Amino acid sequence: MPTKYIFVTGGVMSGVGKGVATASIAKLLQSRGFSVTAIKIDPYVNVDAGTMNPTEHGEVFVLDDGMECDQDMGNYERFLDVSLSKANYMTTGSIYLSVIQKERNLEYKGKCVEVVPQIPLEVINRIDNAAKESKADIVMIEVGGTVGEYQNVLFLETIRMLKIKKPKDVLLALVSFIPVLGAGGTELKTKPTQYAVRTLNSAGLQPDIILARATVPLDEKRKQTISLNCNIDKEFIISAPNVESIYDVPINFEKDNFSDKILKKLSLRSKTKNLQEWNTLANSIKNFTGEVKIGIVGKYFGSGDFVLTDSYISVLESVKHAAYSLKKKPVISWLDADSYESSPAKLSELKSFDGIIVPGGFGNRGIEGKIKAIEYCRVNKIPYFGLCYGMQLACIEFARNVAGLKDANTTEIDRKTKNPVIDLMPEQKILIEEKRYGGSMRLGAYPCKLIKGTNAFKAYGQENISERHRHRFEFNNNYREVLSSKGLIISGINADRDLVEIVEIKDHPFFVGTQFHPEFKSRPLKPHPLFKEFIKAAIKKHA
Repeated sequence: MPTKYIFVTGGVMSGVGKGVATASIAKLLQSRGFSVTAIKIDPYVNVDAGTMNPTEHGEVFVLDDGMECDQDMGNYERFLDVSLSKANYMTTGSIYLSVIQKERNLEYKGKCVEVVPQIPLEVINRIDNAAKESKADIVMIEVGGTVGEYQNVLFLETIRMLKIKKPKDVLLALVSFIPVLGAGGTELKTKPTQYAVRTLNSAGLQPDIILARATVPLDEKRKQTISLNCNIDKEFIISAPNVESIYDVPINFEKDNFSDKILKKLSLRSKTKNLQEWNTLANSIKNFTGEVKIGIVGKYFGSGDFVLTDSYISVLESVKHAAYSLKKKPVISWLDADSYESSPAKLSELKSFDGIIVPGGFGNRGIEGKIKAIEYCRVNKIPYFGLCYGMQLACIEFARNVAGLKDANTTEIDRKTKNPVIDLMPEQKILIEEKRYGGSMRLGAYPCKLIKGTNAFKAYGQENISERHRHRFEFNNNYREVLSSKGLIISGINADRDLVEIVEIKDHPFFVGTQFHPEFKSRPLKPHPLFKEFIKAAIKKHA
């Protein structure tokens, strides 16, 4: 059959769940027996997401091939249980760069290269390449931002051109926010959605489906109003109210027989219909046998700071996956590292948690507070899980307080430290000197060999694994012998370059640090083994 394309755009405002909606539609179609892939188009001139500030843009998600991309790619992988590639992500910057490179290489054979049609055609070419690479029956394409933004005009033009070329194979869904007004908070207002649809109309597009995002379900009267004013049959207006968990969204969509309606629009016959595992997951989220309290120590978590949870979305979801699989409700708290520097007595609050995580990050703010928190967890036998920077700081803490190297540090913070336990590798030093930052870290999947008899080996149950990286600094092998002699266990290494990947200590409920980011490979139906072992240890402490 010909490849089918479903574009998802946003109306009224951003941040209303286009990514989850896209992932949920993909999941529903996958459950009907189709091969589905998902693409994200970001309207930024950045070539990739690697140079974007996560406190503004959200988490930088990393794929196996090293592509640094938008956090929505994480949702696609988690919902579909697949590993995507750089073919599934594009930005305005990467598209223009590609077109300019082709022009420089005479690939346009001397023709005048113009924004239209060359940019939309490049987008279409990339979409088709992603479909071929994944052998997909259906391609989901999420367009970032909202309709009406100048940055999105060329992507709307792409949809229009593809619809002309393949009218029976292209479907356009609009995710539009329905605000609720009135004293009782029950008056749903449809005018913003009507305006969003007319903005699409001005670009030569008419949505085939409207996903009505609101705090409450959309009633029949509002569906009729949207239908009349937006020139769309009422049956293709899908209610998308707030739900307890993002994993409820596909099930909630099916209350309106959403997948049947999509298949009807695309003239497809269902191969099967099986959401049993997903229903089991959704039910497990609502049926707990207890809770587990997890603290995440980081910077920007103080009373004067806004905690952007999107910066750590994969960590949060990984904790949830592991807790759900063990029938526990995860209760997650944000702990301010700065406060532990200024008021060490506050460290005692860590005892009230069942487990502590120090996630990845960059920079020196709060670093000493994090190190104090790690020491407290080590000494007081509180389950600890360090991710990337959290692993590096655990090594520094151990070097200072167990191995006696009082000035141990990372050269990211102190370039003149006499004991650079964490340091740049030679090739990274060259990149920094040349100010080549974008896409130059150790990125993507690397093999790791586990040492038998360790907690890491116990968690994975196998010797050879592969995990994703995003970092520039490494454990300095000059300190491996001295730290190992004092009890630090190197439980995982990259054999190709003899790089330390996992560290842990003995006689502790759980004290593990990973140089890689295990959160990038956790799935709701397949929790990451290290997160699962961490939560198991936390549950034991809670008991």
